[in-house]
Amino acid sequence: MAIRRYKATADNTIANGYQENLGTRATGSNMGQADVSEVYSIYGRATTSSAELSRIITQFDVASITSDRTAGVIPASGSMSFYLRLYNAETSKTVPRDFNLVVSAISRSWVEGDGLDLENYKDIGKSNWISASTTTAWTTEGGDYHASPTFEQTFDTGLEDLDLDVTSLVEEWIAGDKSNYGFGIQLTSSIEDATTSYYTKRFFARGTQYFFKNPVIEARWNSSTQDDRGDFYYSSSLAPANDNLNTIYLYNFVRGQLTNIPTISTGNIYMSLYSGSSSPTGSKLVLHDGSTNVTGGYVSTGIYSCSVAITSAATPLETLFDVWHNDGSTQYFSGTISPITHYALGASTGNSRRITKIKNLRAKYFSEEEARFNVFIRNKNWSPTIYTVASSEIENTIIPSASFRVYRVLDGLSVIPHGTGSDLQTILSYDVSGNYFNLDMSLLESGYEYGIKLAFYDSQRQSWLEQDQKFLFRVEDYEY
Repeated sequence: MAIRRYKATADNTIANGYQENLGTRATGSNMGQADVSEVYSIYGRATTSSAELSRIITQFDVASITSDRTAGVIPASGSMSFYLRLYNAETSKTVPRDFNLVVSAISRSWVEGDGLDLENYKDIGKSNWISASTTTAWTTEGGDYHASPTFEQTFDTGLEDLDLDVTSLVEEWIAGDKSNYGFGIQLTSSIEDATTSYYTKRFFARGTQYFFKNPVIEARWNSSTQDDRGDFYYSSSLAPANDNLNTIYLYNFVRGQLTNIPTISTGNIYMSLYSGSSSPTGSKLVLHDGSTNVTGGYVSTGIYSCSVAITSAATPLETLFDVWHNDGSTQYFSGTISPITHYALGASTGNSRRITKIKNLRAKYFSEEEARFNVFIRNKNWSPTIYTVASSEIENTIIPSASFRVYRVLDGLSVIPHGTGSDLQTILSYDVSGNYFNLDMSLLESGYEYGIKLAFYDSQRQSWLEQDQKFLFRVEDYEY
């Protein structure tokens, strides 16, 4: 699992709309403690040419993001994405359609304020349409913003959430290239200047009571480990070049803790393949590219990996031995691999649904823990023979492209959707024992029951197919 959420630390709606008398502008009004925020453009309410606007300003604790990166909780720049997420707030008022919102970096510090009134604009002070604080005015009414970068999202129905990739700006804040004064959210200039009204788009603000509706910066990245030791294929002309590569891992545990190999540390490690019956024998096998050594690398503390391709002999070896070494006389580890040969079929067998089970599912988890879920998978149409019935275990099928989502059982709210886009933040890992994933329970509100649904990529349909099974659990706070 590779999601981390950072809640807003300040937000406000600033507006120059008319008060009830349609004679006085509410430019001094403050709505910093309201539970919703809003963006609108109103044309011609006071006069035939009058325009009224509102914008949202919001800020996040980027220092926490920087601290998490330093501690290795989130990956380095270039290996992840940051998304600004605001959630639609239903309203009895009209909702605009077919409009765009622009997100920009605010260029001046501002003070949130204590106002609540979004209707009559009776609360005054702190940040507002004309001022960033009680002592400092905006250079330009409506807020001061950097010219770049800017981000834009289209709203077709007006009921959508805001979900924008703002990675470039957040990385500037982390690097110190820009001071973090937060985001400004407004209608595009062409819409603000239009002779048509767009009233009103509302989002939940940080004062909302709803756990899953808080404005957040969401960090997303692919943290999956795809260890092909249990799904290792011989090279074949039937497969694309990338599918002929197998990635395998070495995990160096010392007294139960992953530990870097002292002589390797974070440097290169080497791997060679051998034949043999119970142990490596003979000379190193020649790999697909003609070499006998593969250069591997450091993944994280105590974990190393390499990618290798090898073509089978006329009579394929049933067992390969992977020997990890320092490109010299020192060997660190020797493991076994049972390679598989690619075969073509005369007819399509389809991509059937699977039977899935989370083997270590508990009824209850605590909000402070990160849980690992081990997934057992077999084909739904599996037909055992007398030999498979007599075997000690049913074969666990590894699915290279699998994803999970989490929903709240009470109302079906998808609290962690499938992340199968560019960031792959909900992709399952796998190793020789099968598929698995980790779930940070702090992302879930305690006191509720949740369900997990799995989806597998169907290569024939070229789409993701969600499986039938659901796995239920509750999240509770620790009882001290």
